[in-house]
Amino acid sequence: MREGITLACSECKNRNYRTIKNKKNNPERLELKKYCKFCRKETSHKETR
Repeated sequence: MREGITLACSECKNRNYRTIKNKKNNPERLELKKYCKFCRKETSHKETR
């Protein structure tokens, strides 16, 4: 049930990270604070479709 997802920076929209999540337990979109090397700061990253 675990699926690969891509996280994109909410400021510059670059897709920086790949991770996995269990879509059965967490059906909503994942949002994490991660470091963006393009913005050079910690920003919010959201799951893309």
